[in-house]
Amino acid sequence: MKGVVFNLLEEVVLRAFGPEAWDDLLDDSRVSGAYTSLGNYSDEEMVALVDAAATKFAMTRAEVLRWFGARAMPVLKERYPTLFSGHSSARSFVLSVNSIIHPEVRKLYSGANCPFFHLREREEDGVVLMGYESSRKMCDLAHGFIHGAAKIFCEEVDIKHHTCMNDGADKCLLEIRWVQ
Repeated sequence: MKGVVFNLLEEVVLRAFGPEAWDDLLDDSRVSGAYTSLGNYSDEEMVALVDAAATKFAMTRAEVLRWFGARAMPVLKERYPTLFSGHSSARSFVLSVNSIIHPEVRKLYSGANCPFFHLREREEDGVVLMGYESSRKMCDLAHGFIHGAAKIFCEEVDIKHHTCMNDGADKCLLEIRWVQ
């Protein structure tokens, strides 16, 4: 996993809980904590940090990943405003993840192993169905990113998680509905 994701987690924890909380997570997870944005780090280090955060903040792993994703989006917008330019809605932003966002991430961070999303809009009700595939099984992070994007665009979304790799499914299926 690219160091930029670890940097985002650190920033989110620092903003919400302060430097002592980040130091506690590093100690509790027994990871180094020295992450450069361009570096590659094991997925297990992120899992260890998320598990430590779940214990420290009395959340489940899924709740931590959703919390992290939602709060990371404003940080991403501050650091990489061009990823958001050209989008007037969270729907547009989410639908561009495979064709615009992830290619840009790969340009910035060579070797980034981004998840792949199968996106389909239902014309009859405007729902976006999102299939998630990644060996990391961090669909809840994507869930949080979607909520964070909606907040940036002053929108509200309702996300239902129909199938999940963490429950044994071969891929995740999320239903994203924009609340009017």
